[in-house]
Amino acid sequence: MAFQSLLVLEKPLQHLGLADWNSRVTTLRNVADARRNDAFNIRQSSRTLRNETRIEADWTNYETNEALSERISELNQWRNTIRITLERIEREVKMLSEEKASTERELEALQTPLSVLGECLTMRDCRLGSEITYDDADLELKNELAVVENNKRLLADQCQKAWEKLCRLQEVKFKLNLEITNKAEAEELDAAQLSLNKFAANITYKPDPTRNPKNCCSYKAWQEHTENIKQLAENELADTYAIREALFVAREKARNLLMSQQERTEHTIRKRIFETQRARNELEWQQKKMKEEMEKAVCEIKILEQALRDKTDAAKLAETRLENRAQRSGMELCIDEPHEQLCLEVQKLRDIRRRLMDKIDESKTNYNLLSDHAQRIDVDLENKQHSLMTDIRALDLRKRLKGGEFSQNDADVPSAQTERNIVLTKMENEIPKN
Repeated sequence: MAFQSLLVLEKPLQHLGLADWNSRVTTLRNVADARRNDAFNIRQSSRTLRNETRIEADWTNYETNEALSERISELNQWRNTIRITLERIEREVKMLSEEKASTERELEALQTPLSVLGECLTMRDCRLGSEITYDDADLELKNELAVVENNKRLLADQCQKAWEKLCRLQEVKFKLNLEITNKAEAEELDAAQLSLNKFAANITYKPDPTRNPKNCCSYKAWQEHTENIKQLAENELADTYAIREALFVAREKARNLLMSQQERTEHTIRKRIFETQRARNELEWQQKKMKEEMEKAVCEIKILEQALRDKTDAAKLAETRLENRAQRSGMELCIDEPHEQLCLEVQKLRDIRRRLMDKIDESKTNYNLLSDHAQRIDVDLENKQHSLMTDIRALDLRKRLKGGEFSQNDADVPSAQTERNIVLTKMENEIPKN
């Protein structure tokens, strides 16, 4: 048995050979190199990723800011456009309201012609007897009444159209105001978002920020909605000027028609007054002549009665002579020439008395006829005088038509025209003086 000074005990593990050991060292070196290369590549790719993500994030933020800026500019542009349209709407509403108010005042002013026409027609209905006629004045008054009614209907229709247009304009105005308010709020909100950055204090994570908000719409739908609102306002503004012009034309047309008809009516009434005055003057002349003729008839009747009385005495004389000669005696009681002459005289006197009495009766009958006709002339003259005063009062009533908001500025013109017509027709002494 050999002697060992050092006891060597080996671990009960597999021992590697030198070649394996060298191989293992080489493997570790190679793996370390690979890991370092991988780490270097990761660092390089991380640096590249950081740069790329920073640049991409910055560009994305820049593009977002640009999109917000463009959106703000677009909202501002649309808001200014709609604001200008709203101002046009407000101007049109104001002008249309003024035109409508003027038309309504014109419509209210027609109450005066209506009341005057009613009073004139009622007053002319107070005429008496044969003066109640369908004359030209009555026809023109009724034509004027028809013109006033047509004017009221025309102006009322135009006011109704203007009111409907104002309602539509007010509705569009409300929509435009709402649109401007919404766009101002959206512009303010986008401006606030544009002012934010990553260093702001009030930025946080939000739950599901990419969701589509409730009741949202697409950009195309928003653009179509805005354009439709603008087009709606333009469409409503398109015929507003025509409606205002129609209101003005309707007022002027109604005023001109009424003024021309009023002039025709007043001319016809003045003509009727002239005709009535001429007929009254004719009747007054006839009345005067009738009275003169009646006086002559009375004188003639008195003369005839005196002649009848004279012939009565002559008849008494002739009959007395005949009766006295009938008292002769004997052969003296003969039918001699005096007897025959006395008989002829009595017969002639009786015939004369009969003719005188017939003439007296005829004269009295004629006097009665003259008296009856004179009485009829008096009644007709009174009726014509009443009719004349009625027409003159009706003409005076129509002076109220010359006053008011839509009358002529010169209040003396109608009076001057009336005076001129009176002078031209030479009726100064025929019209009663106040």
